Amino acid sequence: MTAAIDPRALRSAFGSFLTGVTVVTANDAEGRPLGFTANSFTSVSLEPALLLVCLAKRSYNYAALTGAAGFAVNILAEDQEAVSNTFARPSDDRFATVGWRPGPHGAPVLDGAAAWFDCAMHEIVDAGDHAVLIGRVTAFDDAGTNGLGYARGAYVKPGTMAKAVAAAADGAAMVGAVVERDGAILLLGPDEGPFTLPEAPIDSANDPAALRAFLLRAIGLPTHVGFVYSVYENRTTQRQHIVYRCDAGFGAPSQGRFVPLDALPLDRIADGPTRDVVRRFAAESALGNFSVYFGNEASGRTHPLGRKA
Repeated sequence: MTAAIDPRALRSAFGSFLTGVTVVTANDAEGRPLGFTANSFTSVSLEPALLLVCLAKRSYNYAALTGAAGFAVNILAEDQEAVSNTFARPSDDRFATVGWRPGPHGAPVLDGAAAWFDCAMHEIVDAGDHAVLIGRVTAFDDAGTNGLGYARGAYVKPGTMAKAVAAAADGAAMVGAVVERDGAILLLGPDEGPFTLPEAPIDSANDPAALRAFLLRAIGLPTHVGFVYSVYENRTTQRQHIVYRCDAGFGAPSQGRFVPLDALPLDRIADGPTRDVVRRFAAESALGNFSVYFGNEASGRTHPLGRKA
């Protein structure tokens, strides 16, 4: 016999998983825009291009959305907390206070989103008290900015996290990046080492946008700056270090080289703390599960963040 499950406890347990925040939009039968905040979103397939969102059957938008020809998913940027709240609360006209435009296939696309996907309805799957809406992506755009996170009933903002760490630092703070592409990471240095990661003082890379600009100048490649990966104090140098996970665009870097994660020259990394960051990144990449580290150059704690998309 299956033990009874407390729905509130189950919701809390589900809430421990760090997700992004989206606004799902569509048009009703009269062509009026509708939308709601959702974090039950995931990519499904690249070929064909499919994604899914989950919609509660008790939702006010249930009939209109399940009857629509398609929908859009707007991944909110980390500065769009107010937009998330607008679409999460009852309102006569949620679109009155936000900028938007019709997407290529008609569903509303929100201004300032980190990315959006305009979809044709591919399939609707019944799933208990929800319906799973599977959309076929017909158009999309990626602004290259960080998405807004959500866990345990609170918003998570990677840029704000880094600024808070820097403000609390007693000594100089440095911002670095593990820049990944196709199973390899970028290492800087001469042919035989020692090797380092790209890094800059906090005053020239004090948020994801500034770090992205620094990396473009330093290595000549566009990058997408993801979440904070490691925050530690090097007591020898009396510096705080904030290291982000980043994805690089195509092309040859203007300096350094991409080294496969299974062939890293760990014995030629410039210092122990950087070696630990690189080694941990390689190990977590192999599993597809990532964490964020807090501590110093000798010891600290890791907090799981979830699977890599």
